[in-house]
Amino acid sequence: MIVDSLLEFADGEDISQTAGTYLATNQIDLQEARDMGNGQPLYLVIQIDAAVTSGGSATVQFRLRSDSTAVIHDTTSTAHTDTGAIAIATLVAGYTQVIPIPLEGASYERYLGVQAIVATATTTAGTYSAFLTLDPIGWKSYPDATN
Repeated sequence: MIVDSLLEFADGEDISQTAGTYLATNQIDLQEARDMGNGQPLYLVIQIDAAVTSGGSATVQFRLRSDSTAVIHDTTSTAHTDTGAIAIATLVAGYTQVIPIPLEGASYERYLGVQAIVATATTTAGTYSAFLTLDPIGWKSYPDATN
């Protein structure tokens, strides 16, 4: 699978945070990136690069949202898809979730971004990557430096 850097929300983003909502580093300006998917199905891929740990029983949730500003807010943004809360025991290196993105009938605002919501307890380690792709089939992540 080819990953377009212009469709990448996070690349090895640190997720060791106190409970709260955190916006991934990159957002996509849909006025610049027109015709999302160009008639083809589009997928959001969330990948855990380094295992998420916590001193408690933290959960992490990922959401795809759009807003009129690049600083995507909880109260003014439009929700598009959501992973639900995922227990940290599940968030090991290589864990991947592929989510089809609703295109038809969906009302997107100008900026598209991914939020990570840490809940219940503070996470003490972990990184993730998130991006859009046309073809996630057959893709599998492996830890770095293993052949």
